[in-house]
Amino acid sequence: MSIFRCLGVSGELLPADYDRRVPTLRIVAAVIRDPQGRWLLVRKRGTTAFMQPGGKLEAGEAPAEALVRELEEELDLGVSPADLTHVGRFTARAANETGFLIDADVYTAPSPTAVVPLAELEEARWVDLLAPGDLELAPLLTDHLLPLLRAGRL
Repeated sequence: MSIFRCLGVSGELLPADYDRRVPTLRIVAAVIRDPQGRWLLVRKRGTTAFMQPGGKLEAGEAPAEALVRELEEELDLGVSPADLTHVGRFTARAANETGFLIDADVYTAPSPTAVVPLAELEEARWVDLLAPGDLELAPLLTDHLLPLLRAGRL
């Protein structure tokens, strides 16, 4: 039996035990790979889980616009919505907010020449996700993006 079920016309994946009363954060996240295929992961100050760069949407903001803003604020990366390719929309447990879920639009973004962790980021590192070692990875990665990577779909 799958731990996920599909709900809604958008095909969003929700945990089988999902309760609509659980608060959900609307976010965007970027899959950024270097020429060696490693993924850029970040860790926020005071946390332990590594995740993709991104963040919460502001009121009235389109997902691609939010990701452009977040990449500029967090990593000093200048991209435009035209540089992004939509991967999908996924629901997972929030890595840093206990008791919350995330509703995430995920995009691929171009690889930068340099990365500078800014704002609330403590660390940014390039990681081979097929051999991440003992890094703690966010549920969005482990539940959705790693399976897509292993299946050759990402």
